Amino acid sequence: SSLSFIDLCNSTIVTPKMLVNFVMEKNVISFPQCMTQLYFFLVFGISECHMLATMAYDRYVAICSPLLYNVTMSPQVCCWLFAEVYSMGLVGATAHTVCLLRLLFCKADVINHYFCDLLPLLELSCSSTFVSEVVALCLSAFNILLPALTILSSYIFIIASILRIRSTEGRFKAFSTCSSHILAVAVFFGSLSFMYLQPSSVSSMNRGKVSSVFYTTVVPMLNPLIYSLKNRDVKIALKKFFEKRKFL
Repeated sequence: SSLSFIDLCNSTIVTPKMLVNFVMEKNVISFPQCMTQLYFFLVFGISECHMLATMAYDRYVAICSPLLYNVTMSPQVCCWLFAEVYSMGLVGATAHTVCLLRLLFCKADVINHYFCDLLPLLELSCSSTFVSEVVALCLSAFNILLPALTILSSYIFIIASILRIRSTEGRFKAFSTCSSHILAVAVFFGSLSFMYLQPSSVSSMNRGKVSSVFYTTVVPMLNPLIYSLKNRDVKIALKKFFEKRKFL
């Protein structure tokens, strides 16, 4: 539910303005609106990184310690984890935005992107962006690599536990518990790393716009589909649909 909320907010922050730009002759956004869009985009973008890591830990507890799951993942623990996830988002977004507000923007006022993102805005600054770039690199590495390492370590223990299961049915059931999360992580972190964990240049920025489409528009659209495939009713409906297509 929390992941769905974050995806909804990410789409709401970026997509409506993007759609307006498709039909307007002049694609204009004021500086306060741009900073507001950037701030909330960073809040929910960073929160999603840590939410996926939290979900990986939840899968680890469910598979490796199933009898202790209700104790380990109690409602109180879940509330603390959710608080940590959103706190990371708020702290990271505040640090990025404060560093950006210290800069002077006297160059061209055309953003090389379809929304107000951190790296395209740094390119427009006429003052030194060294501090902002260092903060961006450090926080991006922390908010991408730390959750990625948490997810990786969780799945190492999960795979080890699955391999110890003797029955094929038990292994398949354990793997199906993680399959949706693995797919969501691969799409989100793959596109995010391509955008933020590389040297900034015009060519890489143009390629980065493609990856940005994935984590701002495609991922929020795919996540409900990915997780709904675990639903039994959805599986039955899809099976009937493909069977009808075969007869046609």
